[in-house]
Amino acid sequence: MSSWRQTIERLRRAQIPVMLVSVDSIVGSTPREPGAKMLVTAERLYGTIGGGNLEFQACRIARDQLELRADGGLQRFPLGAGLGQCCGGLVNLMFERLDADSDWSRAELESDSIELYLFGAGHVGQALVRVLAGLPVNIHWIDTRDELLPSTPPAGVAAICTDTPEAEIDAAPAGAWFLVMTHDHGLDQRLSEQILERDDFSYFGLIGSRAKRRNFETRMQRRGIDPHKFERMTCPIGIDGVGGKQPAQIAISVAAEILQVYDRAHNDKQTNNKIIRTSGRQS
Repeated sequence: MSSWRQTIERLRRAQIPVMLVSVDSIVGSTPREPGAKMLVTAERLYGTIGGGNLEFQACRIARDQLELRADGGLQRFPLGAGLGQCCGGLVNLMFERLDADSDWSRAELESDSIELYLFGAGHVGQALVRVLAGLPVNIHWIDTRDELLPSTPPAGVAAICTDTPEAEIDAAPAGAWFLVMTHDHGLDQRLSEQILERDDFSYFGLIGSRAKRRNFETRMQRRGIDPHKFERMTCPIGIDGVGGKQPAQIAISVAAEILQVYDRAHNDKQTNNKIIRTSGRQS
């Protein structure tokens, strides 16, 4: 369970009055995108709608509404003239009170979290888990070596020690993300073959050089894997321009690539939804 979901569940169970503040729509340059949310209690703030004076004023309004037991509805915030923020755009915020009788599903993040299956708990795997902390990523961290996995994993991370890591691929949902970086090239290849046999994953990255990729492609083709499927395998992994070989450097580069792929897919989804809504209004 992600840290955001844990926060929602904790507040709901404790029956703490909460104001949900969501970015409903935007015009021009703004600090956050539609769907960004934060939860405001009388004493705490969870999440962010972009910081700055916008967030400060939104928190003040939310706490006033909590004290009055009111629902604020939709409010308009010009960032330039009204709040002195240089972004200069306009943000429409929705204020909704959540209590024991509310539908707390509204507090879930609009953008889907990444379900990442990370095979390998070596130096790079450990660094990557640290880098991804706090991002909308649910990590299924898999290794055959129990001593390398944390007994108490951080929020949003499920540590899985298993002698049959291939089974985790079969159990993964459609749209899952896969990263393979184990200590065993033979295991890397078996996992790669099994992932490529699926046609419903969002991303598959394999740690290694171009030579490793060529070697794996040759072996997998001999084993009957359709070579067209190799196009969906990212190897080497990480963004261009980061050439360091330290685990932390590799982890940052790989995390940046994951976010790039995620943002492209999310932006395409938003564009398609906008086209559908526009078509619906014209019909």
